[in-house]
Amino acid sequence: MNKTILRVAVPSPLRRWFDYLPPKDTDPAILQPGVRLRLPFGRRTLVGMVCAIRSDSPVDSSRLKRALSVLDQQPLLSAPELRLLLWAQHYYHHAPGEVVSTALPTLLRQGKPAIPQRQAVWQLTAAGQTALSAGQLARAPKQRAVAELLQAQAAGLNAEQLRFIVPKALPAVQQLVEKGWAIRTTARAEIAAKSATAPPLNAAQQQAVDQVQAALGGGAAFLLDGVTGSGKTEVYLQLIDRVVQRGEQVLVLVPEISLTPQLLQRFECRLPVPLAVLHSALSARERLNAWLAARSGAARVVIGTRSAVFVPLHRPGLIIIDEEHDTSFKQQEGFRYHARDLAVVRAQQADIPVLLGSATPALESVHNVACGRYQRLSLPERVGGAQPPRVQTLDLRRTPLDEGLALPLLAQIEQHLQRGEQALLFLNRRGYSPTLICHECGWLGSCQHCDARLTLHLRRRRLICHHCGHVQNLPLHCPDCGSVDLRALGEGTERVEQALQRHFPGVGIARIDRDSTQRRGSLQQLLDDIHSGVRPLLLGTQMLAKGHHFPQVTLVAVVNADQGLFSTDYRASERLAQLIVQVAGRAGRAEKPGVVLIQTHHPQHPLLQQLAQSGYADFAVEALAERQAAQLPPYTYQALLRAEAEEASAAQNFLAAAAALGQPLADEVELLGPVPAPMERRAGRYRAQLLLQARQRRSRHTFLQRWLDQVDALPAGRRVRWSLDVDPIDLF
Repeated sequence: MNKTILRVAVPSPLRRWFDYLPPKDTDPAILQPGVRLRLPFGRRTLVGMVCAIRSDSPVDSSRLKRALSVLDQQPLLSAPELRLLLWAQHYYHHAPGEVVSTALPTLLRQGKPAIPQRQAVWQLTAAGQTALSAGQLARAPKQRAVAELLQAQAAGLNAEQLRFIVPKALPAVQQLVEKGWAIRTTARAEIAAKSATAPPLNAAQQQAVDQVQAALGGGAAFLLDGVTGSGKTEVYLQLIDRVVQRGEQVLVLVPEISLTPQLLQRFECRLPVPLAVLHSALSARERLNAWLAARSGAARVVIGTRSAVFVPLHRPGLIIIDEEHDTSFKQQEGFRYHARDLAVVRAQQADIPVLLGSATPALESVHNVACGRYQRLSLPERVGGAQPPRVQTLDLRRTPLDEGLALPLLAQIEQHLQRGEQALLFLNRRGYSPTLICHECGWLGSCQHCDARLTLHLRRRRLICHHCGHVQNLPLHCPDCGSVDLRALGEGTERVEQALQRHFPGVGIARIDRDSTQRRGSLQQLLDDIHSGVRPLLLGTQMLAKGHHFPQVTLVAVVNADQGLFSTDYRASERLAQLIVQVAGRAGRAEKPGVVLIQTHHPQHPLLQQLAQSGYADFAVEALAERQAAQLPPYTYQALLRAEAEEASAAQNFLAAAAALGQPLADEVELLGPVPAPMERRAGRYRAQLLLQARQRRSRHTFLQRWLDQVDALPAGRRVRWSLDVDPIDLF
């Protein structure tokens, strides 16, 4: 007699499925793929998901354990959503349970019910309206800002919506409640759509919208290749409006949390439909509510970062990937998927269009256009007649520098500020200085856990490792020789900020990096100050280079362009080119022309000359030709086996044993290594890696299927942590 066998994805690092018997006295009708089970697993009780139902098992039925309970009456994930997860598990050769867990919010992984909870919503009372009109909040700017927000949204706002716009909004709104000027309810907050009118499209924008709209209802992949300031977001908005009018949903992926608030505000002004936001800064409850709103179809537009690629959609109609070139779409720990690539696969499986947008497309995407996999949509001009900025190199050789700033650059900043314009300085290094050295004996501040220097954070009086997070107090004297002559070498954003304050006293400076934006809402406050003109001098890391629109910025300076010119990573030139073009694109986005100054000791370097004279498109053509000649991705297909251990020999020995197992199988695959990682010691562990490369994706996949089962059984694997990265983008 056939039995019902449940094939379950159990959250564990084991690269296999687990079979269970149904719980006792369970209605067979609810046993469907996509429901969660509470399971006995060793000495623990875990929550897994049914991914298939079978009538047999390779394990004898007498040895199968019985699931404890069924947690869902209906599947949480539909068949198409499970199909995507199974494809991802198969392609990335990762543990099924961890793949499925990645797709679920934390509360669902913990076994909590899939039921949305109504959030607290604050509304302005009639007394609050009167107080606001009478100017009674003039001396309480935070309360006034919150009251103005509530006045503009009669339906009310929840905590997440308030915090996106006003830092520390909750104490302020509580003070309004205590005065009787606001009330707290549990009604569901729906943001009222504003009556913003869509601006007219130029010819290139209209053509892009028309081509994607013609593909709605079917599958196609488009690369929206538009120069910075060309109006890609407007193309997104008009396409989204057309999709929601069809009764379908749109998934918009963005690379960074920092881009979510501004996109959300712009979308709210234009789209009269409920929106859902998904990113790691949300509370577990907020994330579950948004996930369920997307799943039910209540949220017609979903905006999210990397993991939102897995969010269930009731009626998907279009997927948009903004800044598709960004490396943040690649997960670097655990399940190492690439959200951009999975979004393309998801769109193909669902037979809907996918739109990838960037001013600096990834070389893989440019290659896919050349191969006919993607259709290219071009936006060659800035909207509103804005001209592209003039790009110039500033030769630092024999030029006096003040904290990394050349005197001609400081003079340019002064000129632009005097005209009432804004200037942006880009330095992709946070902290005060990357190195602390003893002038007497040469001691260097190094991390005791990593092969790396400690970065000086002067305001906090700390030395911090940006790789493992180790923190130690700033020493008063040299630990080796006792000298007090400790000197900071090199510049970070903190140090450059001090120099700017000295040269431009009284001028508001917005420093935007990971340190200055840790507080929730602090980034939005800085952006508001920039747009209002309170802070006309901008300084920051790559957080400033992505997607921001600063109409008053007419000068952009790349403080140190030499950091990425001579890297051993073959992708370094691509990333440097993308970063320079992206940050340069912040200049001259309105009617005023823009200027870009690139500080460098190598003004004749071919990369810098090419970007200054002919732009990113020509660079991409030449870079792809170099990749093809060297037989590097996207013309070959890689996977990286990483290992780490407390002893260097353990990691190397494991990878050597794995390589020995792979050699007899490697007819169409090349094994390179093992070698120590570029940073061999990190967080107290020694790391090594083994690279495999194949000319065909199928050859790589076949090899990995046969090889990994043998690697799993290696005794040396018990003494190391090891992982597989398919399509790696960092060899670190």
